[in-house]
Amino acid sequence: MTKPNAFDRQLAAHRLSRLTAASLDTLQVNLGKLCNQACRHCHVDAGPQQTGSDVNMGDEIVEHVLRVLRSCKVETLDLTGGAPELNPHFRILVGEARSLDIHVIDRCNLSVLTLPEQDDLAAYLARNQVEVVASLPYYRRDRTDRQRGRGVFDASIQGLKLLNDLGYGHSDQLRLNLVLNPVGAYLPGDQAGLEAEYKRELASEFDIHFHQLYCITNMPIARYREWLDSTGKLDSYMQTLSDAFNPQTVEALMCRKLISVAPDGTLHDCDFNQMLDLPLATASNIRDFDAGQLAARQIVTKDHCLGCTAGAGSSCGGTVT
Repeated sequence: MTKPNAFDRQLAAHRLSRLTAASLDTLQVNLGKLCNQACRHCHVDAGPQQTGSDVNMGDEIVEHVLRVLRSCKVETLDLTGGAPELNPHFRILVGEARSLDIHVIDRCNLSVLTLPEQDDLAAYLARNQVEVVASLPYYRRDRTDRQRGRGVFDASIQGLKLLNDLGYGHSDQLRLNLVLNPVGAYLPGDQAGLEAEYKRELASEFDIHFHQLYCITNMPIARYREWLDSTGKLDSYMQTLSDAFNPQTVEALMCRKLISVAPDGTLHDCDFNQMLDLPLATASNIRDFDAGQLAARQIVTKDHCLGCTAGAGSSCGGTVT
């Protein structure tokens, strides 16, 4: 008999059932690991030097994604990467989803907006009313560049200004939300307080405006786990996550309403499970997509799931309580 993982033990300790899906509202599509940045905390190991068949989602899998969008009543298409905009099919997916009145989220690193070959990208996003969820580790240059690379902060500010000039951050039709991941081995601070701080500092220093700040717990996987291990902080961080388990977060966990699609079409309960190569317990590939079956599936869990239930909880939309 398989020994329960740390997350399932916490569920049992709080008399909670194993995780199952509640519905299927969001299709989160990872378009590949190609990125113009190589962030220290990146849980997908994305970067400019990525090579191989999983770098970008290809024609066949994109066609299956389009088929699912046309046949299933998902509310949101959530595009991620890497830098999803660098996939040549990015605009095809955006255009088709918007024609079907499906809400589109672009998980943007901001600096991609400043690339010469993407000089029309910001305007394209605005024209299609794509919600932009953009990572910005801090509102100061030193901390951001330390996590994401020299010059990234200035490029991020430039990208934010491009979006603001088009109406992002000012209009409800052009949503601009920022994402904060802690730099060290600790949980995010209070989201509401940090949002007020970010808004005040970015407005006063750069005249930049946005809607919400999402605080996301760093998952102990990929590069971040390697850093925790190399600095001797892995065990203490896992204990921090376990000690901070909050049963009130379980009902709102993102995996209960979302399916994650890998570049090769493999289906997963979330982006983190995708990076750990943990496929669904049911249908394994978008070629065999069955919305009814997926909406009632049991969710595959491991120790890293503690990251989503620690403190105020964590999801792709920030805290959950």
